[in-house]
Amino acid sequence: MPDQPKSPEESALPVGEADIANAAALLDAGELVAFPTETVYGLGGDAESADAVARIYAAKGRPANHPVIVHLAPGGDPGYWVERLPSEAQRLIDAFWPGPLTLILKRAAHIPSAVSGGQDSVGLRCPSHPVAQALLAAFSALRDGHGGVAAPSANRFGHVSPTTAQHVREEFGDSIHVLDGGSSEVGIESTILDLSRGFPALLRPGRVTPQDIADVLGEMPRLPDGSDATAPRASGTLKAHYAPRTPLALLPFEALEPMLEARAMDERVALVARVSRAGNWADADGVHFVAAPEDPHAYARELYSLLRALDRADVSRILIEKLPDTIEWIAVNDRLGRAAAAFEAQG
Repeated sequence: MPDQPKSPEESALPVGEADIANAAALLDAGELVAFPTETVYGLGGDAESADAVARIYAAKGRPANHPVIVHLAPGGDPGYWVERLPSEAQRLIDAFWPGPLTLILKRAAHIPSAVSGGQDSVGLRCPSHPVAQALLAAFSALRDGHGGVAAPSANRFGHVSPTTAQHVREEFGDSIHVLDGGSSEVGIESTILDLSRGFPALLRPGRVTPQDIADVLGEMPRLPDGSDATAPRASGTLKAHYAPRTPLALLPFEALEPMLEARAMDERVALVARVSRAGNWADADGVHFVAAPEDPHAYARELYSLLRALDRADVSRILIEKLPDTIEWIAVNDRLGRAAAAFEAQG
């Protein structure tokens, strides 16, 4: 099982009850609220309000057919949102909720299709961050225990996801109400597992790994390989996503070295690589070197803050060493690959 972020009982709530009540009231009135989760900060709106969901799409510049994830309070009823809750889903809920696992299930008829990008499925998860839990519980109480908050990452569509309140403010200024819960502990978005077609299929890797899922279900989920034509659309699965504004290339280190050697004399580039591979490039003139974490969880936690910092680092390009092609690195490789894809067409 993955390391689970701290429970609310283990963490002091960093915002006051009045702040939570005010944010819940804003959601109840159809407004948007950015709030922390253990993965990234979410841009939340009432999941049962087509108007609120439309405001999320408009604020992000997000295509209306790209679904968002519904966040539920601890103890919330996932059965309210779905046509049927299969036993496999319940086993995964028991194992990983609250936590960074999103389940895709058949959407109940009374749930607006806007939250699913027009599809007949819906993504559900219960976050473990204490501020998220407090907000979701307060909002749910205003809705007879059935409130859910639709919340993609709180950033402009396709850009680097936010892991602090300041990242959200950099994206939206003062136009969005933000609850500040500190830095997100996991640092990348939740694992998305599709259970809507009668078998488990991984749509987006995250902290909860395929092996973690297999340990609960007794079978390994299908892994994304580009051949699953019937898979529902899901958050964060477009080819180009999570991108900084500075051009980024992701290549094996031996392919980065010729690029470093061929750069112009006055060009300053960023190099993100493991210390064991960087060699003399770590101290080279014109190279802004960042030592990549050797641990995949640490890399994930630091990734988005790193990309945002490199956007401010006055470099012309970001060169990142491709990581090992192993299951431990699948989530970080996924995010880096999508970030690099945003610039491949420009090459």
